[in-house]
Amino acid sequence: MTGAAVNVHATAVVLGTHGFLFVGPSGAGKTTLALACLSAAKNIGLFAALVSDDQVLISIRNGRIIARRPASIAGLAEIRGVGIVQVETVRVAVLDFAILPVKPPFEPRMPPENETFLLPSGDFLPMRRLPLAEGLNSFEILRLILP
Repeated sequence: MTGAAVNVHATAVVLGTHGFLFVGPSGAGKTTLALACLSAAKNIGLFAALVSDDQVLISIRNGRIIARRPASIAGLAEIRGVGIVQVETVRVAVLDFAILPVKPPFEPRMPPENETFLLPSGDFLPMRRLPLAEGLNSFEILRLILP
């Protein structure tokens, strides 16, 4: 996948200096969690922007995993039950981590060690599970679990 981009069903964002790929099946809460983290990061003065929602073009350049947005959905995110909203975006970002939203009850209670998200190229991103539940500040939890 060094040259061509592959479309992955995910949501990509930049929070501060890191790029995140929110992954999981349809309805898992990828967009909800990503938008909550964007808002929380901005509220404390960090740079935060959406790369792409629902479709992310992934490629490998110089050993880095790159996310781009399809032009047709630039600046748009779908909030389930609400509709399409406009969100501040960036065209491209280097990805550092995959984030898997998890809803209660949390099973398994502890995530597997050294969990990764496999990309179509065979490359992978380190993956972190992030709780998605009413009343939780998911962004603060994300900050706690990152190295």
